[in-house]
Amino acid sequence: MKSLNIFSALFVALLLFVLSSNAHSAPKTILVLGDSLSAEYGLARGTGWVALLEQRLLTKKIAARVINASISGETSSGGKARLSALLEIHRPDIVIVELGGNDALRGLDLDASEQNFRDMLKMIQTSKAKPLLVAMQIPPNYGRAYTDKFFSMYAKLAKETKSALVPFFLKGVADKPALFQPDRIHLTAEAHPTMMENVWDPLQKLLKK
Repeated sequence: MKSLNIFSALFVALLLFVLSSNAHSAPKTILVLGDSLSAEYGLARGTGWVALLEQRLLTKKIAARVINASISGETSSGGKARLSALLEIHRPDIVIVELGGNDALRGLDLDASEQNFRDMLKMIQTSKAKPLLVAMQIPPNYGRAYTDKFFSMYAKLAKETKSALVPFFLKGVADKPALFQPDRIHLTAEAHPTMMENVWDPLQKLLKK
């Protein structure tokens, strides 16, 4: 009887180990909710930063799949309207929110934009996913007050909601005119590896949690 109890205990321990290992190795789902900068506008398919992120995950042997739900021209209100369904369909572990540029380009009210982001971050966290907010900057010709308020909005919301933050999506490329497409808004394929690296550092920290 004593031997049977030892065998049973070992079996249970082994079963728990296997279940724990499977749970740990289960692939994570990363949802990207962005605009044209994430939707490969003006680029050959597979050359944008989201595609490069998928390649990095494969190279690093990180079990994760990426769902790119980005749409050119998307605003914070459009992203908010689509987010609930995306969370329901894909059940992501991490949601990268790369929006806001079109809000600024259209001169939309920043208080409304801020509330849209706040609502999106709350929706993500309520779904048990981790948000990664991607900060953007706009040219100074929109006026100092508007420009400063727009940029500071991201860090403010990240701190308020305890969300992870990419401090500036276009760091290392925004000041290089040669990396922009003729419209002076969208980046060329040569800029996207740097954009991916800007996202990678805070993202990999979330992947390890």
